[in-house]
Amino acid sequence: MKKGSIFELNGIPRMGEALPLALQHVVAMIVGCVTPAIMVSGAVGGGGLSSKDQVILIQAALVVAAVSTLIQLFPIGKGKFGKYAIGSGLPVIMGVSFAYVPSMQAIAEGYGVATILGAQIVGGIVAVIMGLLVIQIRVFFPPLITGTVVFTIGLSLYPTAINYMAGGTGSENYGSWENWLVAFLTLTVVTVLNHFGRGIWKLASILIGIVAGYLISIPFGMVDFSSVGEAGLIQFPRILHFGIHFEISACVAIGILFAINSIQAIGDYSATTIGAMERTPKDEELQNGIIAYGLTNILGAVFGGLPTATYSQNVGIVTTTKVINRWVLGLAAVILGVAGIVPKFSAVLTTIPQCVLGGATVSVFASIAMTGMKLVASAEMDYRNSSIVGLAAALGMGVSQATEALSTFPDWVTTIFGKSPVVLATIIAVLLNIVLPKSREEKKAEEQRKKAIQDILEKDKKELHK
Repeated sequence: MKKGSIFELNGIPRMGEALPLALQHVVAMIVGCVTPAIMVSGAVGGGGLSSKDQVILIQAALVVAAVSTLIQLFPIGKGKFGKYAIGSGLPVIMGVSFAYVPSMQAIAEGYGVATILGAQIVGGIVAVIMGLLVIQIRVFFPPLITGTVVFTIGLSLYPTAINYMAGGTGSENYGSWENWLVAFLTLTVVTVLNHFGRGIWKLASILIGIVAGYLISIPFGMVDFSSVGEAGLIQFPRILHFGIHFEISACVAIGILFAINSIQAIGDYSATTIGAMERTPKDEELQNGIIAYGLTNILGAVFGGLPTATYSQNVGIVTTTKVINRWVLGLAAVILGVAGIVPKFSAVLTTIPQCVLGGATVSVFASIAMTGMKLVASAEMDYRNSSIVGLAAALGMGVSQATEALSTFPDWVTTIFGKSPVVLATIIAVLLNIVLPKSREEKKAEEQRKKAIQDILEKDKKELHK
């Protein structure tokens, strides 16, 4: 392999240049990657997972994120399956996504981790189908719809953050002043660094906030290191450690989220190529990237890794620095993978007090909601579009907050529509967007989108005949 610049997609740069840039990517995403696993492990019915199983879940999150990233960076089978390959070949980082957390918590509480992983396999199949048909299907998910879904995800995570700030539901000192003090001090550090920090201080604001909150929490007796002493030095993820269980309602709920995230990935791929490579993504890059997203999630479920997705914060780093070299991001993935096979590292993460995690992540959830609002605002907010967003968010959030609203319905109805607002909000937004009459300008814009898609399909047919 020839030597290359960090500003080129291919070629191996000097280690002295690559390592700090790789660590920058790791620092920006590692907290977001492991926090969903910690949240899900705490939501499992019967008092949560044991500390040993929690360590294994965190390990799997890191290793699966590493493998998924490497496959996206260095596609498998390019040129061997016609225009299809497994992986986009674009400079992106994959990690466990917060988008699935509300639904995963609901499933974990009622059925356990095995049911999440079973639903994840179904979701992976949905993503593969979305990848094969992405050009035709994306017309049903304009920014108005994806924005509504992302906004609802952010809103639905707020109660989780507040419960964590208070010490975690069910904890003996839930709501104590000590928990709130540590949570707000953590949040203060994150907020100050986000607004006044520069460079690595801003990029690592959440990680630095957690370290600060962690140190503050130690004198309050909130940290227990017993699990670290029990953890081993090296341990690889275990196949089917949590098992696989298929529950139809869970599969539907997670499957819909995979369909939405497949479309959302187009935004991250586009932001990467437009912002850092000065071009739009090719059709095969989108298709191959989403197909890989589905297949790696199926593989991840076997090893106990929770659902992954492209990480927008790392897309932001790529577009800001213009560093698109795949070996730099590959080195970041290797660092993640090495961290994942060291149980003591994962065990240290399990000792982080819930109030610290809550204080650090509430800003992340706020950012998710605001991202959704920006996507929504990119469409004209006339009466039609306002109705779609308002009704979808109101019914999605309202039904999930009114815990007894679906009590007379079968359990599967509650699991799909009543536990997490995201699924109901998505279905309502898509249906209303199809049914409600569009303005003349919107019809014209939709016809232009359809024509563009038709042109792409015709181009593909011509290339196939060649």
